Amino acid sequence: MAKTYIDTVKYLIYADVDVDGMVDKPDVVGAIFGQTEGLLGEDLDLRDLQKNGRIGRIEVDLRSKGGRTRGVIKVPSSLDMVETCIIGAAIETVERVGPCEANIKISQVEDTRNIKRDKLIERSKGLLRTLINTELPESQEISDMVREEVKAAEITTYGRDKLPSGPGISRAEAIILVEGRADVVNLLKKDLANVVAIGGAKIPPTINALTREKEVTVFLDGDRGGDMILRELVQAGADIDFLARAPAGKEVEELTRKEVMKCLKNKLPFEQEAKDVGAPIPSSRNTIMPSSARPPAQPAPRQEQREQEPKPEPRREQRSEQRNERKKKRESIVERVEREAAKVKASIKEDSSPVSPELEKIVEKKLEKAKKEEMPDETEAPPKKLSKEELNDELIALSKSLKARFYNEQYEMIKELPVREVIKSLEEVKGIHAIVFDGIVTQRLVDLAESKGVQVLVGGKMGNVNKKPTKLELVIPSKK
Repeated sequence: MAKTYIDTVKYLIYADVDVDGMVDKPDVVGAIFGQTEGLLGEDLDLRDLQKNGRIGRIEVDLRSKGGRTRGVIKVPSSLDMVETCIIGAAIETVERVGPCEANIKISQVEDTRNIKRDKLIERSKGLLRTLINTELPESQEISDMVREEVKAAEITTYGRDKLPSGPGISRAEAIILVEGRADVVNLLKKDLANVVAIGGAKIPPTINALTREKEVTVFLDGDRGGDMILRELVQAGADIDFLARAPAGKEVEELTRKEVMKCLKNKLPFEQEAKDVGAPIPSSRNTIMPSSARPPAQPAPRQEQREQEPKPEPRREQRSEQRNERKKKRESIVERVEREAAKVKASIKEDSSPVSPELEKIVEKKLEKAKKEEMPDETEAPPKKLSKEELNDELIALSKSLKARFYNEQYEMIKELPVREVIKSLEEVKGIHAIVFDGIVTQRLVDLAESKGVQVLVGGKMGNVNKKPTKLELVIPSKK
């Protein structure tokens, strides 16, 4: 008995059938099995494949009309692509169904895995969308969560009243007073650790003690509640130095980092802000601190002191003065000789007695002689004459310098230059008799030197020189 369903359906074979007569489904199925039997051998026999579950139940859908029967045949297959197509071609060989002529044509071989792939892709999209939207937090969210946990963990309590505060209040020289715990948490997130919360409208004794010991900035909300806290601080006799307020209608706990820093930067002296809100200022503060803005008044003397202090000269001016001093000290020998000559001439002119031309010539000669003796000889020394045998010593002197030297017929050095400029200089310099070359002698260099009339070429290493020169003596010293 054929298996109705197979474990894995890879392909579905669709075929259109047209029969010239009235037939039933079993007739079509029997014709397929009967006329394909033995056609493809034992391995692809439809009956054996169906018994083994490689071919599923053949489904036939027929419609009879006008003495003809038409329909669709569907064959599920778990074979591979090639074998499935062979089975489909074998089905097309059926020519008769019962006593009637028939024509079967394969319309499509469908890969059922494509449908699964489409469903898989759509499902993957949905899972990924869910993962991105609900499961994976943004990097900024992760940073915020970590920062919030760390800052929340840093909140401590201070004093007998156990006021919410940041760490290290006892070591801080200046502190910030805020209204409640939420304000402390927000400022800790903004990297402000020297924060203490008042804890309500009633001012605890710990706050009064803190204000007497440290420089205090009160940071209050920008609403009526902030004004009430300010009046309570004044009535409690707190020694406050500065006052900062959140923007109108905002609370400290909801401010961004930029807003917090701006508010603290724009803080005002306590007396000035207290007058603006109508808070009474205790007389003790007026007697103890006659200046209404004690801390801001301190930078002014420092600024005046900086203005009175002599400013250091810029380095550029110092270097310029040093150069001028060196220039004044350096007087060339030529200038001194000329001054001496001018003095001699002036003394001669002042002399009332007439001076003979012979005396003037003698003076001029002596001046020239003195000038030559005192002036350093800036002209180059005459070139050193060598012999042909000493060219090897010149190559040793040039070792690892990557330079070359040109010599005339008397073996006097004409020019010293880098080896990379030898080819170009050979075209320009005339009268070259010998070359000492601290480099690799190439065929191009040999040909050019020979064409320019060079007689001797001493090189450090022989390159690929196939054509030996006839008029040029090529010397490559052997390394010992």
